[in-house]
Amino acid sequence: MDQIESTHINRHHKQRTLKNIATFSGIGLHTGEGVTMRFCPAIEDTGIIFKRTDLPNHPVIPAKVDCVCSHMRNTTLGSGDVRIHTVEHVLAAVAAFEIDNLVIELDSIEPPVGNGSSDVFVKMIETAQIQEQNKESPVISLHRPIYLSEGEIHMVAIPCDHYRISYTLNYPNTPLLKSQYFSSAINQEIFKNEIAPCRTFSLYEEVSSLMDRGLIKGASLDNAVVIKDDTILSKNGLFFPDEMVRHKILDMIGDFSLVGYRFLAHIISIRSGHASNVALAKKIFNYINAEIKNT
Repeated sequence: MDQIESTHINRHHKQRTLKNIATFSGIGLHTGEGVTMRFCPAIEDTGIIFKRTDLPNHPVIPAKVDCVCSHMRNTTLGSGDVRIHTVEHVLAAVAAFEIDNLVIELDSIEPPVGNGSSDVFVKMIETAQIQEQNKESPVISLHRPIYLSEGEIHMVAIPCDHYRISYTLNYPNTPLLKSQYFSSAINQEIFKNEIAPCRTFSLYEEVSSLMDRGLIKGASLDNAVVIKDDTILSKNGLFFPDEMVRHKILDMIGDFSLVGYRFLAHIISIRSGHASNVALAKKIFNYINAEIKNT
């Protein structure tokens, strides 16, 4: 049973973009290829769009949930034959800083991984500075829960007067991890200081499997946390004792930004990943979109 009985427009906000262009170059996590990314200001009602500058005619893909074409180990957007892999870390920073209109230019198939967190994208936003625009857009409040339950994965978005995420991570067969829980309101300051620095992580056994499949060619201990038995393998150790669960929330912020509307809810999640994040985001999008069309 997955439903929401009503939503309403809680308030409106001024749309926001960037004042200037910001650029960063690095390598992609999965491809290992060099890539340059640019954050470019955009006019009102543009939304967040990715542009492949390395392809003929510079095709664009909107950062919307109906453009998700894969969610295996990362969130991939697609339009026709064009793909953008691993968008979640970029979109998490853009969403947390409440940017509505932005063109994200890439000259490869995947954004640069940076250090495996959202830190570099936060720095890009702060360097470019935020510009408030004249046009307003709605902020949506949910009146009833939307939820999803599949096996050991459970998620619910419940009414709340602000945006909040609570996540329970559970790896019962990994002694170093076992269970971690983190809950936080999501805003610019908290994201920058408490969530953005948290790097992607993987079990050692998963790393071996991914490498055998030709993935994570750009991964290293400079941009990921690897867990082997009771040992943490990473550059400079952990940034937080619970860095892993905080990174899961980082991923969720990016995935739920694909709803395309600012909305207020408390999202509670147990063991979700990109596939279930996207599935719940689609439910939220469908009901909010229908409600806005009826107002």
